[in-house]
Amino acid sequence: MSVEGVTRIDDIRVYSSTDYQGDPSYLVGVLVLGTVVAMSWGGLKKSINRAGTQLMQKTGQLERSDDSRFKEEEHKYREFERHASALLKSSRDYLDAIRLMSASEARIGDTVEGFYHEESETAMIASMYKRALEDLDAKTARDLDAPYRATVLDPIGKLCSYFPEINKLIDKRSRKLLDYDATRSRYKKQSDRPSDDASKLPRMESEHNEAKLVFDAINEQLMTELPQLVDMRIPYLDPSLEMMVRVQLKFAQDGYEQLGGVQRYFPEAVRTEYAEGQLDAQVEGVLQEMRSLSICGMNQ
Repeated sequence: MSVEGVTRIDDIRVYSSTDYQGDPSYLVGVLVLGTVVAMSWGGLKKSINRAGTQLMQKTGQLERSDDSRFKEEEHKYREFERHASALLKSSRDYLDAIRLMSASEARIGDTVEGFYHEESETAMIASMYKRALEDLDAKTARDLDAPYRATVLDPIGKLCSYFPEINKLIDKRSRKLLDYDATRSRYKKQSDRPSDDASKLPRMESEHNEAKLVFDAINEQLMTELPQLVDMRIPYLDPSLEMMVRVQLKFAQDGYEQLGGVQRYFPEAVRTEYAEGQLDAQVEGVLQEMRSLSICGMNQ
């Protein structure tokens, strides 16, 4: 059966099971705006029933279970998930930033060296400045990148990789809670108004007990393990956070040592003027001279 020509929401249709060439007893193709989605009839019926249950609960026609205890635990978990995901993103951004900064510094050193072509003391200092920044860039890539990934990014990333599966289980619990509420309501109504069909009440009781059993199993697992997961956040993340501080400290120290080594190539008078804050006045004097040049357009 062709799926061409479907361009409107009005073109939605459901194929019969014989149109599917795989397992016709299980799958049907649901065509929505040209996209075929495989879905079991049972799954489709459950989705419709659950939507109806939610609507009846919102309108007060069907009793909703008190879920306040789980909502409290879920809120704690969601806060943990949000902070852990933000920490992973910020940690990745930090590594990208220091790699970008060290590479940019190396390019700055190369550019500064290009200002000096003559053989002079200043040209030698510019050359040493360039070499120091290139060494810092290489040292950052060699000594910081791999350890940071192994001790910070990988552990936090592994922790965050659990969240999608946990969220699937929480979603499944929500669906099973709707099923439980719906079967409980049907069973209670049937108990209050017995049917002529003697088999109806036992059947509904069986459906209710089965729904309760499935829900209780998932609920018990989440109510037990979610608090444990949240409580483990500090002992799990502590080593990574400590290593993050150590990496930041090492990056700062390496930069200070590499650039501090360039200072010894400056004349003693320049270092003294820098320590006394006189270089700022000299820079301002040069800027003032530049302003006096008509080519700069600043003397108008």
